[in-house]
Amino acid sequence: MIAIIDYGMGNLRSVANMLQKIGHKAIITSEAEIIAKSDKIILPGVGAFKQGMENLNKMNFLPLLNDLVLNKKRKILGICLGMQLMTNWSDEGNSEGFGWFDAKTIKFNLDTTKYKIPHMGWNSINLKKGSLLFNNCPNNLRFYFVHSYYVVNNNTNDVVATAFHGIEFTASMGRENIFATQFHPEKSHKFGMCVLNNFASME
Repeated sequence: MIAIIDYGMGNLRSVANMLQKIGHKAIITSEAEIIAKSDKIILPGVGAFKQGMENLNKMNFLPLLNDLVLNKKRKILGICLGMQLMTNWSDEGNSEGFGWFDAKTIKFNLDTTKYKIPHMGWNSINLKKGSLLFNNCPNNLRFYFVHSYYVVNNNTNDVVATAFHGIEFTASMGRENIFATQFHPEKSHKFGMCVLNNFASME
């Protein structure tokens, strides 16, 4: 069973619906016991970094997730805000994250006459290294993005894929049992189905 964590930051049902569509069982939950017993975890999210961390802290999910991910090596997929929360820090609210990746989350600072903020819509990605997340996916990978902040990795070995919107930024990162995408696979049709199926099918 895949646990989709409900911590009040939205975009849960579309993730669950896409998983169901491709034949995988998932449950949207805010119950620690269910999360602890799950085979895999998805940390989605739309909204503000600081609010997301505050919600997780109020629900006492920080120690639970740190134990499951870092000690028990439970596989986890962070989507959009969920990916950003895996970094050390965000300048959105000057807030600390989980720190699972040596990275920071910063706001796009672009010429808005050329590049709209938030970055919204379809964008191609460039794979930087192999990842189970993208195994056997269609060529010319394209995904749907909606974000005003982006991740900068201090350790480039963690960068799985990049995209371009005024600057090159991290579109996906990963290490061992931790996977993350800045884009929304649940809104990315066949490309997103492939990514979610790969994650759900991991042993």
